[in-house]
Amino acid sequence: MLKTAIEAAVGAGRLILESYPGNRTVTLKGFRDLVTDVDIASESFICNLIRTRFPDHSILSEEAGGHAADEGFIWVVDPLDGTTNYAHHHPLFAVSIGVLHRKKPLIGVIHDPLQNHTFAAQTGGGARLNDMPIHTSGAGTLKHAMIGMDWGHENKMRERMLRYASRMLSVCGTVRVLGSAALAFAYVAAGWIDAYFQPGLKPWDTAAGTLLVKEAGGRCTTMKGAPYRVQCPDCLATNRLIHDELLNCLGQQS
Repeated sequence: MLKTAIEAAVGAGRLILESYPGNRTVTLKGFRDLVTDVDIASESFICNLIRTRFPDHSILSEEAGGHAADEGFIWVVDPLDGTTNYAHHHPLFAVSIGVLHRKKPLIGVIHDPLQNHTFAAQTGGGARLNDMPIHTSGAGTLKHAMIGMDWGHENKMRERMLRYASRMLSVCGTVRVLGSAALAFAYVAAGWIDAYFQPGLKPWDTAAGTLLVKEAGGRCTTMKGAPYRVQCPDCLATNRLIHDELLNCLGQQS
């Protein structure tokens, strides 16, 4: 399954990369929520490969939908995370593929086709970047930390994130907005940022990334500190060292 997830992500990445320099067909599927013809092509490639190799497994994908079964294996697919970036030729986007077994993460792969970065993890096997082990950062306090976040689509969410950012900027080293939750989780796992939080995530945003963070030595909870599960919309992922301090900071916001 891990080999198939990597093959699917890298193959989809090639399709995405081939279309990156040119024009793309962009439509709105929701408020400020874009989808392109490349999302659909990438999703089709990934899902066809999974169905060929594992016909009895379920698939939950961002564009095609699906059902997160309580039992068995389910592949959770984001064929192009960071679609808005991609549509604007902004070079931060990725393919994310997670495999759950009985709703618990088993495999996670995130592939950045522009950088040729393939992040991969399997439960109990650690996290790797292009087959080299990775680990979360050693930042021990918020005042030295780089924190990742994303604005979201809806105005109410953006207002909420603005309150978080206002508080965060006064106590942390700096804040970054990537526009791709998948890459943000991968960057936490690699130690390139120290934490990432978002209150409005979907399973395809987190299924692969949260496993990467945990296998790289980090910690993932809800933004109130409860154990994180893929079905939760809010997630805080950190290097573990600043987790409680960041929870306290976020808890001061409504």
